[in-house]
Amino acid sequence: MLKILFTALAALLFAGHAAAQNSRGFDDSASNLMVVLRESQGQSRAEDSLMPFGKGKVKLQDGKEVEVDPGWFTYIGDLHIRFVFDTPTSMPGASPQDLERLRLTPEAAVALAVRNIKRVYGEPTVKAWDDWLQVESKSPDLISSYFLDKDFWRAQLKRYPEGVVAMLPKRGALVFAPLADTKAIESMKRSVAALFISSKQLRVSSALYLFKDDHWTLFQQPVGAPKQT
Repeated sequence: MLKILFTALAALLFAGHAAAQNSRGFDDSASNLMVVLRESQGQSRAEDSLMPFGKGKVKLQDGKEVEVDPGWFTYIGDLHIRFVFDTPTSMPGASPQDLERLRLTPEAAVALAVRNIKRVYGEPTVKAWDDWLQVESKSPDLISSYFLDKDFWRAQLKRYPEGVVAMLPKRGALVFAPLADTKAIESMKRSVAALFISSKQLRVSSALYLFKDDHWTLFQQPVGAPKQT
């Protein structure tokens, strides 16, 4: 399943990245590096850690096969991360060579990318949404990226030391609730799959995640998830 997913996703990335490389008419400096979260269909990782997708072969329209490394990393549950550069109309992917050029490890790149997002689009804010708490920012497309902002989640633990449960069914939706709020948690359990499925091309994750002890763990498995890996 992972090979099928990689081939489909890598083909899209290669086409977009190759087009961007023809001109490089954008800021590819460290100060413009950002990060997005995307779905890894059919996957369910138990670990809160970065693991490279690695290289794979992609067949181009002319029939030629090329080996590509999109520079993506599986994360947790059905999530993977992609490093990107911010532009007014698109977010070209950052390649492994970009990270090497910027002298960044994957973990350092995540930390830098999150700082850049907060500098450009502001610190995440929270407002009530029915039984849940909703994370907001100046860029709806990057709201789900605040899932990676551990300083923000550590601040939530000061208010809710028992832990917080979060879901990010689509790019513009990141909500959470205190673990102790049974009503809110049950509502999230019932709602996450429908919100995820209805988000179509914008969907991100169908799982629920628990932040406690300074890291994420799976709280509810993704829809149709196989055994954890």
